[in-house]
Amino acid sequence: MNTTIACIGSGNMGRALMHGAAGILPPKNIGFSDADRSKAEALAGELGGAKVYPSNNDAVMEADFVFLAVKPQVLDTVLKEIAPALLIRTNNKKPVTLVSMAAGWNIRKIQSLLDVPVVRIMPNTPALISQGVIAMAASAEVTEESLAVLAKILGAAGIVDRISENYMDAVTGLSGSGPAFVYLFIEALADGGVLAGLPRDKALRYAAQTVLGAAAMVKETGKHPGELKDMVTSPGGTTIAGVSALENGAFRGTVMNAVEAAYKRSKELG
Repeated sequence: MNTTIACIGSGNMGRALMHGAAGILPPKNIGFSDADRSKAEALAGELGGAKVYPSNNDAVMEADFVFLAVKPQVLDTVLKEIAPALLIRTNNKKPVTLVSMAAGWNIRKIQSLLDVPVVRIMPNTPALISQGVIAMAASAEVTEESLAVLAKILGAAGIVDRISENYMDAVTGLSGSGPAFVYLFIEALADGGVLAGLPRDKALRYAAQTVLGAAAMVKETGKHPGELKDMVTSPGGTTIAGVSALENGAFRGTVMNAVEAAYKRSKELG
């Protein structure tokens, strides 16, 4: 594959996706640009020979796909900075496809500043270990061929799912922010084990594996989580006692509220 990609920003998500891309593309086809050049150089070194561009405009001039791995609050500045290079590419009949992962920034808002093909994605941090969820929506100008190439590149970091863009804020609240909620649950589950007398290291190991195994059961059996829960909760047993405690603490309602709060914040950022 001769596709070239550039990543503007060297944070966790950019790092995760480019590490995945390095399993599909040769390192020389991947490049980085960052306000902190040392971060870009460190990440390029991790990939074993990726490029470091002198500027964001240089990245745009060379790449087929330009990943915008910057915070939503600075995306406006970056878009205005790269506008001249994007115009040159467009005028030369070699348009660049922008791939934005900025929460809240919809395709229409990006294209109000720059009339270029745009793909909007929402990955999550498990992409760092190739277990991510990457939702993807595209503007009408992006060809099916380009989307297929991009999906293959992103697929090295996890599952890729094309969705209607109007779902993207909900995706942000669920899978984008969701790992943090799960980490809190794992920590609390392990704390419960410690409270019951388990050593800390064993409690954390058991908690993490329990969540991993339960998630795999949902994926692999295709059964509703409620049905799987009922398989564990025998009458008058230990599990139903714990479920009762969770319900008394409004566990499900609290989790739903967390996803909704993250969803609302995503919309505010836009």
